[in-house]
Amino acid sequence: MSEEPEEPNNNGKQQPAVGPRRSPVKRRILGAGILVTLMATGGLITGYLLVDIPSPNSAAAAQNNVYLYSDGTQFARDGDVNRQNVRLDDIPEPTRHAVLAAEDRDFYHQPAIDVTAMIRAGWNMLQGEGKQSGSTITQQYVKNYYLDQEQTLTRKAKELFIALKLDNRVSKDEILTGYLNTSYFGRNSYGIQAAAQAYYDKHASDLTTAEGAYLAALLNSPNLYDVAAHPENRKRAVARWKYVLNGMVKEGWLEPRERDAMAFPEPRDPKRPSALAGQRGYLVEAVNTHLTENGILDEQELARGGLRITTTIDRAKQDALVKAVEKELLSKLGDEREEDSYVRAGASSIEPRTGEVVAMYGGIDYIQQYVNNATRRDYQAGSTFKPIVYASAVHHRAKTRGGKPIGPNTTYDGASGRTVIGAGGPTKWAPHNQDNVSYGSIPVTTAMNKSVNAVFAQMGADVGPERVKKTAVALGLSPDTPNMAESNASISLGTATPSTLDMAQAYATLANHGERVDHTLVRKITRDGESIPVPEPETERAVSRQAADSTTAVLREVVKTGTGSRAKALGRPAAGKTGTAEENEAAWFAGYTPDLATVVALMGQDPETGGHKSLYGAAGMPRLNGSDFPTLIWTAYTTEALRGTPVKDFELKPGKNRLPKASPSPSGSTGPSGGPDAPEEEPTPVDGSEEAPDTSATGPGREDAENTGGGGDDGDDGANGERAPEKAGKAEKDRGKKAGDDEKQPGEPAEPSGEAADGKNPGEAPSPAPEAKASPKGSPETSATPRP
Repeated sequence: MSEEPEEPNNNGKQQPAVGPRRSPVKRRILGAGILVTLMATGGLITGYLLVDIPSPNSAAAAQNNVYLYSDGTQFARDGDVNRQNVRLDDIPEPTRHAVLAAEDRDFYHQPAIDVTAMIRAGWNMLQGEGKQSGSTITQQYVKNYYLDQEQTLTRKAKELFIALKLDNRVSKDEILTGYLNTSYFGRNSYGIQAAAQAYYDKHASDLTTAEGAYLAALLNSPNLYDVAAHPENRKRAVARWKYVLNGMVKEGWLEPRERDAMAFPEPRDPKRPSALAGQRGYLVEAVNTHLTENGILDEQELARGGLRITTTIDRAKQDALVKAVEKELLSKLGDEREEDSYVRAGASSIEPRTGEVVAMYGGIDYIQQYVNNATRRDYQAGSTFKPIVYASAVHHRAKTRGGKPIGPNTTYDGASGRTVIGAGGPTKWAPHNQDNVSYGSIPVTTAMNKSVNAVFAQMGADVGPERVKKTAVALGLSPDTPNMAESNASISLGTATPSTLDMAQAYATLANHGERVDHTLVRKITRDGESIPVPEPETERAVSRQAADSTTAVLREVVKTGTGSRAKALGRPAAGKTGTAEENEAAWFAGYTPDLATVVALMGQDPETGGHKSLYGAAGMPRLNGSDFPTLIWTAYTTEALRGTPVKDFELKPGKNRLPKASPSPSGSTGPSGGPDAPEEEPTPVDGSEEAPDTSATGPGREDAENTGGGGDDGDDGANGERAPEKAGKAEKDRGKKAGDDEKQPGEPAEPSGEAADGKNPGEAPSPAPEAKASPKGSPETSATPRP
């Protein structure tokens, strides 16, 4: 009997209790749950019965993709598909185990579908988190062989039912064989046999365990992990390879001692189809990378082919860029100098207001030099990074250690080898200026003109390295830029290694008054006449207009009177910055007009090993600087690219960060109007885009300590302040006489000093050097132009 007490009814009579009652709400929820369960079960049964295993999809005969200039004319078709099937017995067991370790370690012991992963992927897609995976090998095989690569809920549902049926009809070995023969490994190769030939020039049956593990690693992202085509991705590719091997050890498929003895199996250089010769291959590669990295299409979808891709590349501008490189650089190189064989050139050009990449130079020929120099990320940006430091300072309203707001007229001690003062006091970092030249107390504008390392090293510490990094990313650099996340104070001198495309994005943002329009390489995509959606470039305020325009004003002075003065030949308003990497391994010029932002870089690379090489002696010059070939190429290209277009001036609103009416002397000893106390111009009103002052990393503090000199420098951007070996003899001595970026000035050096509290210079600084005569025989190095 129930022990519940009897309760009176409405008539006052006692009725036995019948137990706890369910509320109407709970009954409805329970009923709805049962109904949903029944409907879901019925749907699964119905789907299983109705969805048949279809015929193989068209990927078995994939088509080529067609790539078009922005005007609709064709410039390339990608290469032919390489597809060969083999039996499972022809694939070494270690290679099979490597694939399982990489993609589905429980393949032989679990059902055909992973329901949890499927639900997670579907939910993430509904939440707008992009294309998701989580499929088993059976599901991947179904997608590869029977369906298309479209990541939709409908396709996922079909994949589920077909995988279930297939798993009931054929053996696991048959499914694994099909998967290994249909998977895409990159280099236009479908299947393990084609991949073995493409990467190691051998049959699949001859693959070593290490080679099989690398091919298995490629399945995750063929383009990302191809270390020959993308050397900048070597670190992550090797890490993925090790992950596969470790998985084999964990599953008992590989002995730990055998794994420990393995070395990374270097793949062969990719064979490029002749249809992609010249610049075509570089452009195709850049477009494909853009599509995959932005989630527009994945590599399988691209490999399927049949796409007509209209790019943003402007045919006339592309031709102009190629001709500029050939005329200003390649014509000066010869076979008699070994150093000339090291020279590589890369360039990217973006329209600031649209974000469209209108031209790109990847190298002399995609078949001969397969690494795209426009998009590679393995050479230091050098002093082209200094404007990012300054923009960050103005944007965050940072102050010097003496409590003075940082602007174009803020004075810093330019002594070479001066100790950088951090938030906690003196640091152990004391970078040198180029050629170890010391300056007195100089304004920021002059320091930018001469690319004085000592000034920007201290400025970076005043702003804070983390703020500088955030500003770099906001302007357009990838947060994954090598050597940026882990760098500290040295980031201010350009130790990070962005691509020319990254830097063009950042400078385009400055040209667009601080508003970043994400760059794009694609306007339109169709397949069989149907359009594939291409998202519009996103626009975001990266830095305040005041910060961007103040930076532009300072960089205009670099073109007018500083290391970028060769760009004055453009005959239009322009802003820019030169840069040189440590050991002279790279030389840059990054510049822009209101209409066009373009970055040009020269890089030193060993043609045999692919390792970095110094550019000392290349083109018969003691040292290649950003003011040399990069500036000449930029000027020649921009002149032609803008030919026939109206001349535009920058519409700047730098606020109180306005340049003085007259440039101060290099010593910074006079005020804007020639007197020490001349007032600044009235500030220009700024639109309300500035942030509120953020002084967490700055503020009143100790003045800069007295600095010590000594030591040498590698160039204007020597990140560690070490002096590079001199190779020039008398020619270098002659070059040293001209005015240049951090060039030594005659006269007595100024006494080391901190920032002047009142903005005046505490002592005499060296006087400017006289200009030297131009080099003979029309050398591209004219001594009237300072070195970067």
